[in-house]
Amino acid sequence: MGAILNPLYSFVSGVIVLIHKALTPIFGFDSGVTWALSIVGLVVLIRIILIPLFVKQIKSQRALTALQPHMKAIQNKYKDDRQKQSEEMMKLYKEHKTNPLASCFPIIAQAPIFFALFTVLNGIAAKTDAGVSAPIARGFLKGEYLESAAQATFFGAKISQSFLGSTDTTVKIVTVILIFIMSATTFTTQRQLMVKGMPKMDASNNMMLQQQKIMLYLFPVIFAVSGVNFPVGVLIYWSTTNFWTWGQQFYVIKRNPTPGSPAYEELERKRKEKNKEENRDQSGTVIDPENTEPGQTGDVKGQRKQPKKKKKK
Repeated sequence: MGAILNPLYSFVSGVIVLIHKALTPIFGFDSGVTWALSIVGLVVLIRIILIPLFVKQIKSQRALTALQPHMKAIQNKYKDDRQKQSEEMMKLYKEHKTNPLASCFPIIAQAPIFFALFTVLNGIAAKTDAGVSAPIARGFLKGEYLESAAQATFFGAKISQSFLGSTDTTVKIVTVILIFIMSATTFTTQRQLMVKGMPKMDASNNMMLQQQKIMLYLFPVIFAVSGVNFPVGVLIYWSTTNFWTWGQQFYVIKRNPTPGSPAYEELERKRKEKNKEENRDQSGTVIDPENTEPGQTGDVKGQRKQPKKKKKK
């Protein structure tokens, strides 16, 4: 088991130590800001690496949405034959080159990093049977770095301590706030997707709608319940990655929305309005002050001047 986990410990601790070295001249070696930003930097690096998986996730979600009517038809046709239903579903996925599990890829890919960070930070807060602090070195987090990390604080709470693992009131307050942020960002990210990023649901999309509602309410609850066991540093990591997910999703929904979604309809409306403005400009409804002659209030850009009518004698 160690042969599998040790490289992960080395990667996570190595990234944190490298970023810590870069930030030390600015904030100081023992500063909690330095350690907190080192964890944030780990998030940024991981999420940049995961961008191809995020793109694949978006494509898969859109493909599954388009296949919902076909999936519903297969379910109705083979409702008494589960095996045949599964076979036809797999054939449908293969034919359209999509994977129903692709939406979970970013979370699955982050899970080992999350577990490694959790273990590394828990090692910092390790104690002997007598209650004496005895931090455990893992990966590159050892020596003076281990001692510094063990004492580093985030708004007065040690980054290695958790809600259940500490009697310190400050730690409990900070962890509750971070747990709330973690759960709230999970909820708003999912709601953003449902309200703006998904096509309007009809009777054929009931299954997907139910799944999205479950994710909307269940995931925040899971994070809230499990968060009491997470060290402050892990809560910083997960809250940061949630903010990244929200921002990344906001950009995709705004710039490249799913066809049929409210965001797509809004983008199409804006494009039509922009085209109307451009056509209005070309047809000569915009006043150009530079072409104005003395005594005139302005000429229409691109419009030919009409000859003056001769006065009748």
